[in-house]
Amino acid sequence: MTLRTDRPRRRDTAPSPRTQHTAAVAKTNPPPGGESGVRPPEPRWPALIAILAIGGLYLALHADLVIGPRWLFPAVLGALLVPTLISHRAGRHDLNRRLGLLLSGLLTIGMVLSVVLLVGALPSHRQSPAALLLSAASLWFTNILVFALWYWRLDAGGPHGRDSRLRHAEGAFLFPQMTMPSVAGENDREPGWSPHFVDYLFLAFNTSTAFSPTDTPALARWAKAMMMLQSMISLTVLALLAARAVNML
Repeated sequence: MTLRTDRPRRRDTAPSPRTQHTAAVAKTNPPPGGESGVRPPEPRWPALIAILAIGGLYLALHADLVIGPRWLFPAVLGALLVPTLISHRAGRHDLNRRLGLLLSGLLTIGMVLSVVLLVGALPSHRQSPAALLLSAASLWFTNILVFALWYWRLDAGGPHGRDSRLRHAEGAFLFPQMTMPSVAGENDREPGWSPHFVDYLFLAFNTSTAFSPTDTPALARWAKAMMMLQSMISLTVLALLAARAVNML
């Protein structure tokens, strides 16, 4: 009787030339969003332009609506903006977030103080109609840019927090794209849609004009409170401007 021992065949673990060629092509031409499926980082230059625009609008205000020398506020703004940009380029995301919040807070304080000074200076009629119109328009546009920066900085962990996710599935605001599967991303391997600064600018513009959310409702309580504050500031500026116009008739 012959005993037969079946030894398992040794399989060749070396990849075939075709497999090596496919891996090389995939490495050379990675899929959209990178090998890990993470989308490219959101560009920061729109927010930078908004901050510079706020500084320019501050320079357009009447002298009665400016605290201290006219150059002081833009100088402090630039002193905070430089380390904010450096921390972003260096990858110090925690420091960049803190500096960004401090910068947004400084912009908000400057805007609110100018609105308070506008309310106090209105009964004295010290400003000409043209100067009053220019100051009110500057504050109205400043209100839009300041709150757009707040929404962009706080929603879903800020821009860096949104960049670290494959798709924007939840946040303080319900954008229409979040309800569209073809835009939001149908699987976890393909990066989906994520809001950029222009989306928050559009939200802030609608809040200042319609005094309410339009296509993007607020979900978080802090977002609702900030939208109410933005609407109140916008309504105050427009109401004061309308009252001054009536007095001139």
